[in-house]
Amino acid sequence: MTSRVLSIALQDIDQPPLRSLPIAVAELLDKVDAPPRLVAHLRAVHDVAAQLLEWIAIRNLDLGINPKAVLFGAATHDIGKTLHPGELSGPGSQHEEVGRELLVAQGVDSVRARFAATHAAWNVEGAGMEDLLVSTLGSTKSTAAGAGYLGSGREPP
Repeated sequence: MTSRVLSIALQDIDQPPLRSLPIAVAELLDKVDAPPRLVAHLRAVHDVAAQLLEWIAIRNLDLGINPKAVLFGAATHDIGKTLHPGELSGPGSQHEEVGRELLVAQGVDSVRARFAATHAAWNVEGAGMEDLLVSTLGSTKSTAAGAGYLGSGREPP
């Protein structure tokens, strides 16, 4: 039997059409008992990240980024909200460092786990283009806006 988390993370969705989360991420979210609302958000952010990375690749833009790292960051950046569920619907930053620690405790290397801690801080020393992309993509407004343009054949204004 498939858990609710895995179902949300992996099932085909027609409206809006969203890519599934990577299996390893879906299993990780299931293992930490991530709330369904969080899984849905992470899936949407991951989908927009994939669309943006495709847009960058088609145009042969060299931003010096690791697409796999950006996709992982997009799919896990808010995992700390599993431990601070009040931040799913309200403000807060307690989930950030806790999320990084949670990922590391689950065996994720610190380089990939950093996105959980850096996704809300654009001015952290050492933050690079990957961190800025994940930070921008994690914003609810930018995710919704991106979904309106990326993959639609329309160019943003």
